[in-house]
Amino acid sequence: MKRITYITAILVAGVAISVASCDSKREPGKVYMPDMAYSRAYESYAAHDSALFTMDPNDKGAKIFYNSMPAAGTIKRGELFPFPLAKDTNNYKIAGTVKNPFDSLSKADLTEAGRLFNINCAICHGEKATGNGPLGTSGKIGAIANLTLDQYVNMPDGQMFYSITYGKNDMGSYASQLTRAQRWSIIKYVRTLQPKKEAAAATPATGTASPAKTDSATAKKG
Repeated sequence: MKRITYITAILVAGVAISVASCDSKREPGKVYMPDMAYSRAYESYAAHDSALFTMDPNDKGAKIFYNSMPAAGTIKRGELFPFPLAKDTNNYKIAGTVKNPFDSLSKADLTEAGRLFNINCAICHGEKATGNGPLGTSGKIGAIANLTLDQYVNMPDGQMFYSITYGKNDMGSYASQLTRAQRWSIIKYVRTLQPKKEAAAATPATGTASPAKTDSATAKKG
């Protein structure tokens, strides 16, 4: 009898604790290691109380040092992997082997790429990429590329991306103004402004003789 009473008392206590913990939907019950469950996270670019936080490593003894810069080697969500080649004369030639990650763009993405081209590129290269933009015709900047010429039509996407990323001749780098995805998509848009590549004319294989043609109307003399 005592055993049954003891078990009953435990069950009643358990039910009472459960009911008490569920009494308020706004306040959870006991949490194991609350500092882990509810960490004090800070947004990377949010303004912090300057009386408590500092980004100056020389002042971190008096205040809480907080570095809002992204961790080295990290890539933000939605961004493409870094361009695999550093700025170098030889790497410019190798850049032609780097493939554009976008095989094609949707109509909406192509429209957005055109908008970015007109904002960042058309001032020099012109709306149609013919090199007649306001700066291109002002005489203040020389050697503005006409991107519709054969040399740019035949330029690989990787080399064009290299030029946009690191700059080329009078053109500066646009790596800080445009994300990698935007730079690649602008190249796709430029292709729509260029004339289509003509199919290469077929050439006969070297070292083989063409069979001689005979006139069927001419009788062979014996």
